Amino acid sequence: MIEPDGLVLGIETSCDETAVAVVRGGREILSNVIASQDELHAPYGGVVPEIAARAHLERLPLVIDRALSDARVALRDIDGVAATRGPGLIGALLVGYAAGKAMAASLDKPFSGVHHIEGHIFASVLHDDTKPPFIALVVSGGHTSLFACHELGSYEVLGETLDDAAGEAFDKIARFLDLGYPGGPAIDRLSTRGNPEAIDFPRAMRNKGLDFSFSGLKTAVVRYVRGLEASGDNLKRADVAASFQEAIVDVQVEKALRAAKERDLHTIVIGGGVAANARLREKLGRAAEEGGVRLVVPDRKLCVDNGAMIAAAGHFRLSQGISTPLEASADPALQLSSD
Repeated sequence: MIEPDGLVLGIETSCDETAVAVVRGGREILSNVIASQDELHAPYGGVVPEIAARAHLERLPLVIDRALSDARVALRDIDGVAATRGPGLIGALLVGYAAGKAMAASLDKPFSGVHHIEGHIFASVLHDDTKPPFIALVVSGGHTSLFACHELGSYEVLGETLDDAAGEAFDKIARFLDLGYPGGPAIDRLSTRGNPEAIDFPRAMRNKGLDFSFSGLKTAVVRYVRGLEASGDNLKRADVAASFQEAIVDVQVEKALRAAKERDLHTIVIGGGVAANARLREKLGRAAEEGGVRLVVPDRKLCVDNGAMIAAAGHFRLSQGISTPLEASADPALQLSSD
């Protein structure tokens, strides 16, 4: 167990961000260093697992040193270590997870293997000390999920994606439209010059349950663009991007508000890389205000994968005396547990 004001070093390497942070008391961010790999994966239009893992190996020692330096603490001052255990790319996960366990063992400090999605939920705790109960919408490259959280550490899954996650759909359509990588920010930027009502793309399962599906939308975009190309009509990529983005955002807004109403909860928190999307933040914010629901939107640096969210989630567990055995392995398919 660590003290309530203990220092936790958090490591996140589940995908293509090498991220390390030092957080005091699960709330105060002393440092939050993120080394992006965008330039390494851009030529391929998506994350290459082998390249990601190799980059983590090369960069992690430097990122750890920078995080400690920015926080103005020494390694011996750390009270606990947290690292993402899963889900994610196994090669990438192993780098940060093994490093975290090794540091905890060498320091004789407790270790916490953190679920990546729980980390994104804790980003809202870091943002403004949000407390349950609330609905959590986590949208990223690998996840689109809705949870009801009545107390920290306990999460009820309300809905998940049945195929592509929202961020994955953004990347695929951005690659199809030759917009570059990462796709989400590229489509977000281009959409500001387009008409979101220009094309009526499908909103799959919009009025059915709380699960998500984006593969049909992706197919509809591809068919629409290819149809224009075949007929020789002018393709307005900004309109395609804006209309595609609007279809994704509409479904997320609709389901988040419905979940809050069904569970009689009056706060929604959002997390994950797609939570940085300007249109989602705008439309969900407006809908929440109209529905009398409080919306918590973390700073953009806390939406992307980062070490601070992992440190905060790790501190929560470690301060309760809950640690992860060092023999426990990383798990690319780790389920979000309620214990």
